[in-house]
Amino acid sequence: MGKVIGAAEFKAACLRIIDQMNQDREPVTITKRGKPVAVLMPVREPARRRSIIGAMRGSVLRFDDPFTPAVGPTAWNANHDAD
Repeated sequence: MGKVIGAAEFKAACLRIIDQMNQDREPVTITKRGKPVAVLMPVREPARRRSIIGAMRGSVLRFDDPFTPAVGPTAWNANHDAD
C-alpha cells in the first residue's frame, strides 16, 4: 500500500521523502487531518522503442543466390496479349 504521511511532515521533508520514494518505488499517501488528499507515485520508465534496424535479423530461412530469378522464365506472362 505504501507509506502514509501528514501534509505538515511532507512539507518539512519533501525532498527526502521524494528521494526515499524513488528508492523504494512505493507510493506515498499525503494526508491532511487524517484524510488522504494526494498520492505521490514514482514515474514509470517509458517503454523504449526498438530500432527498426536489425529488427528482421535471423528471419531469413534460406538464402541461396541473390542473383538468380525467384521463378523460371515460363512463369512470366509479361508479353501476353489480352483478347
